[in-house]
Order: sequence, then C-alpha cells, then structure tokens
Amino acid sequence: MRTPPRPVVKRTARAILLELDPDDPHSPASIVLIKRTRPGSPHPYWITPGGGVEHDDRSVVDALHREVDEELGGKVVDVVPAFVDTVSHPLHHHPGGGTPGDEDMLNPHGVKVQHFFVCRLASMDLSRRHGPEVDEPNGEYEVVRLPFTREGVTSVNVVPPSLRAYLAANIEGVLALLAPDLG
Repeated sequence: MRTPPRPVVKRTARAILLELDPDDPHSPASIVLIKRTRPGSPHPYWITPGGGVEHDDRSVVDALHREVDEELGGKVVDVVPAFVDTVSHPLHHHPGGGTPGDEDMLNPHGVKVQHFFVCRLASMDLSRRHGPEVDEPNGEYEVVRLPFTREGVTSVNVVPPSLRAYLAANIEGVLALLAPDLG
C-alpha cells in the first residue's frame, strides 16, 4: 500500500545569494546570509534571505524577489533553482511566527517545502530594508558575508542542516549554476 503524499501547508523561497566579481571570474565568491539571534538565546544561526510565499505572489520566484527586497533592500539576477528541502510542518498557523508545540512535532500533518535558488546579487541597500523583520523584529537580524567555500559555509550554523550539507558538498556545482554557458 502506498502512503499518500502529505499536504504542502507552507512554501518558502530562499536565496543562495552569491556575490561574484564580473570583471574577475577567478576571484573568490561570497555568500550573503542573515545571522539570526532569537531573544534570550545565546546561540545564533545563519539563514539564507527569503521567506514564505504569500497568496498575492504570482510565483515562487516572485516571492524570492519580494523577500530579498524586504530583507536586504536587494535585487537579484540569474535566478536558478538549486535545492528543495521538505520538512514536517503542522497544518495550523502559529501567530507571530511562533514555534510548534511538542504535540505538533509528534503528529505532523503536512510539510513545508523550501525552494532554494542560486542567484547573483545585483544590488543591496540595507537602508531600504522593510517588512516584519525590520518593522517588528523578534531578535537580531544581521546581514553577513562569508567566503563561499566549504570552510566558509561550515564555519557557522547554517540552517537547515540539509542546506549546509548540500552547500559544503557542492561549492563548484553551485557556482556552475551561474556559469554564462549554462543556457
């Protein structure tokens, strides 16, 4: 008997956001991440820019552009699908972005699908940031750049862990997704 697919109850669009020097293709790339520290927690984690796909977003890629604009005042180009992460997620919404309770973790009813896109940073103006992370922050959101190397992406707690492992194993492949001859 086949297990039916779990319902997708949330989708996110996230940017594996690379800074590359177009004049020097041999110069090292950087990845732009957000260092996230929750109130009362001494342990930060690093996330890719992005967030939930909203009802008025025409597509997942449109949600990606909106989120990068909100969180970084940024524009991206060369958006290429790279990685999908699927995790259990409760069917009901948690107000204020709260975390699920233990009962949700024991009895998940659906999944959250996170779409990760490799893209090139075209521009960023942190003074243009807006949206809930800026208007009503829940902790600290610090924009950071790390070397886009195995050592760089494993030197911090990049979440989800599946993304950290994917990046560490695929530095060259991810860069190849932005190669001019890809098509």
